[in-house]
Formats: sequence, C-alpha cells, structure tokens
Amino acid sequence: MNAARTLSASVGVQAACRALRMNRSRYYRGQCPRVQRVRCAPPLKLSPSEYHKAHALLLGERFVDQAPATMVATLLDEGEYVCSERTMYRILAQHHQLKERRRGHRQGHYTKPELLATTPNRVWSWDITKLKGPVTWSYYYLYVILDIYSRYVVGWMITDREAASLAQTLIRDSCEKQRIGPQQLTLHADRGASMKSKAVAHLLADLGVTKTHSRPRTSDDNPYSEAQFKTLKYRPDFPERFGSIQDAQAHCQRFFHWYNQHHKHSGIAMLTPQTVHYGHTDHVLNQRQKTLNLAFDRHPSRFKGQRPRPLSLPEAAWINKPNHHSEVTTHPDN
Repeated sequence: MNAARTLSASVGVQAACRALRMNRSRYYRGQCPRVQRVRCAPPLKLSPSEYHKAHALLLGERFVDQAPATMVATLLDEGEYVCSERTMYRILAQHHQLKERRRGHRQGHYTKPELLATTPNRVWSWDITKLKGPVTWSYYYLYVILDIYSRYVVGWMITDREAASLAQTLIRDSCEKQRIGPQQLTLHADRGASMKSKAVAHLLADLGVTKTHSRPRTSDDNPYSEAQFKTLKYRPDFPERFGSIQDAQAHCQRFFHWYNQHHKHSGIAMLTPQTVHYGHTDHVLNQRQKTLNLAFDRHPSRFKGQRPRPLSLPEAAWINKPNHHSEVTTHPDN
C-alpha cells in the first residue's frame, strides 16, 4: 500500500494501480482510516443478572437432571419465566455443558488383581463362553474352571442357560473333587452376572474360598481362561455350530480329555496339565534328561560340547505380576 501511495504521487493512481496489479477500490479503501465498529447488544439479550440466574438454575440440584424444556414448563407452572428453552441451550453451550451437567461420571477405582500360584490348587480361574447352537441366535454355555499353575481343567459343564445356581454346583463339585480346604484357594473370574452373584459369593464364603474379579473391560486380568477358550475354538475339529447340547457335550468331553492328559502346554515346559497338577513333573523331566544325555554322549559335537537340558517348569504362575514396589496378593504354601 505504501508503494502504491508513493508511485501514485508521480504517475497517478490509475497508472500506479495498473503497474502494481492492484484494484483501485483497494487503494482508496486503504486511504481511509478503519473505524472499529462496536456491535450493540441485542435488545432481547438477557441482562448479566438474568444470565447468571438461568445458569444457576440449570446447574442447581433441582433441575440438573432435567431437560431445559422441562425446566421452562415447571417454572411456568409456578408463575415464573426466566428465559426460553433455546436461550438455556445457548447458555449451556457457552459453558460446554450440553451433555451431562452433573460432575463428570466417576468410574469406580478397581484394584488390579495380582495373584500368585506356586503349586496346584492355589489359584483357579473360571469363565463362561458361548457355543453356537443349531440355528441362529441359539447358544450353549460352557463353564470352565482352570488351575492357573498347572493349566489343568478341574471342572467344566455345558448348559442351555447361564445361571448362578449352575455355577454354584460346578464350583462345589470341583472343590470336593480336588479336596480344597478352607483358606487354601483363590477363585478368580471376570465381572459377569454369574461371577458377581450373591449366590456364588455366599457359597465361596461357606467353602472358605477367596474370590477376586477382573477390572471392567480388561481381558488381560483373566488371561488363562481366555487362552484356554482360544485353544478350544481354534482346534481343527471345532465345528461352526453344534447340532444339539448332547453334541456339544460329546465334543467337549473329547477335548478336555485331550487337553488335560495329552496336550503338551508351552507355558508349563511342554508338559501335560495332568502331569503338573498331580506331581509327576520330576519323573517326566528326569526321563527327558536321560534321553538328552544319551544323545549328547553319542554326538557331543552336535551340542557344541554343552550338555543339553530340557525345559524347566516355571516356579510360579502370575495374574498381573507386580512391580517391585506394589503389593502382592498371594497364598502361602502350607
């Protein structure tokens, strides 16, 4: 603009604008000082006191859970008019309160479960999964209780519905079969309806079993049951649908027999869950060591002069292994 003003003094406005490729209207507009226009308040605007009163009513205990339309109607019935419904929405929008006007919903604080098992029958994990029935939207419910140390399935059943009473029966029978004593066992589960039911809680209290739950929406808090269900459903012979509940029971009977007695689990040194659960680990590992010793004696160069050793069983199984400075929920080995 300064260049146009200087050039126009010698060649004229029209020639200067043409040379600088500038519209003359822009040149003349730049010669006039800009006046800051102050917009007058609309005549219908609420006064500051009326504004604050309406906002206070919207956030007050009486109307905090009600829509502005309900608030306007209620005040009209009482012979009072503060402002229109649209003005109330405008006030809420200015304060970013169009959704929930109460204090933000506070989710409960859930402690991360930290469970340790160093022997079988110290910590069990249980869960329920759906198996597809013969037609769409038909399901059977598979209940499974798993020992996290040995990965041994201590109890399972299939039903046509999910109910706390059925879970009670399975838990009681499994504890009796494994001869669980008071204060010996922790039973971990997610937050399903059956898991959190009062009936199951009362049963566990009677049996002297400690119960723990996963945090909401945290599948990592129940990893052993989730992994076991994946093993079940990723087997080549797992069908798309089961023709009947008897068909599902027969399939699971074969699967859990294989899983407990023949499945060499990578998490327990490629041993079977039954071997670890019933204390035959040393015998199997010693036999493996003897076989490796013979192989080493025949061809030591193949092992670079180092005697091979079989995989060793982990000393402990954790659900959420803690850091050094966090508290640990354990069961003493007594």
